Amino acid sequence: MTAAWRGLSGKGHSKVLGTFTRSGLRLESVHQELPHNRWILDMGFKCRQKRLTWAKEKQTWSVAQWSKVFSDESNFCISFGNQGPRVWRKNGEAHTARCLKSSVKFPQSVLIWGAMSSAGVGPLCFIKSRVNAAVYQEILEHFILPSTDELYGDADFIFQQDLAPAHTAKSTKIWFNDRGITVLDWTANSPDLNHIENLWGIAKRKMRDMRPNNAEELILKHPGLP
Repeated sequence: MTAAWRGLSGKGHSKVLGTFTRSGLRLESVHQELPHNRWILDMGFKCRQKRLTWAKEKQTWSVAQWSKVFSDESNFCISFGNQGPRVWRKNGEAHTARCLKSSVKFPQSVLIWGAMSSAGVGPLCFIKSRVNAAVYQEILEHFILPSTDELYGDADFIFQQDLAPAHTAKSTKIWFNDRGITVLDWTANSPDLNHIENLWGIAKRKMRDMRPNNAEELILKHPGLP
């Protein structure tokens, strides 16, 4: 027979879970946090292996080698208070099924493209249409080329992007090749490896402080984002 309670000790988002078992009282630390997304569990074995291989290849890179241009599109959700309930979990349980949340489909949101590097950040591009290869190349032409000219001048740089269909389309590869831009090799389902995700997190926290009422208001207020 076992019995358990929460709140034996601790404050805020960290407490101790006590469990009576036949061998006595067992104490374990538990943490309260927002649940992670399920994509980590849904990742296949081959994808995990590719990520591991990629990480091992890059683990000895110098700071200079990591001075890349990292880019990404990110959805800024205009629905507030939609983070869902927090979960109590033990160490090592972050990705167990009961500690994960499902994705919410079709909330009001704005799709934004941005880029960053050790030399600085580029301008934000607010996207109002589906991103196909042609739209993506327009973004690159009007946003990334001026930014890299300003940040790097005539120096070479390596461009990072994920494996979205618009990014890996044959015409997009030709676009990069014609302009002599080297693209960093990347692995599928790896947003956590992209440094720009940290910057998106800062921008989204600023957006929540601004609390725009709709997508149009967010676009008008966007100079307040980093």
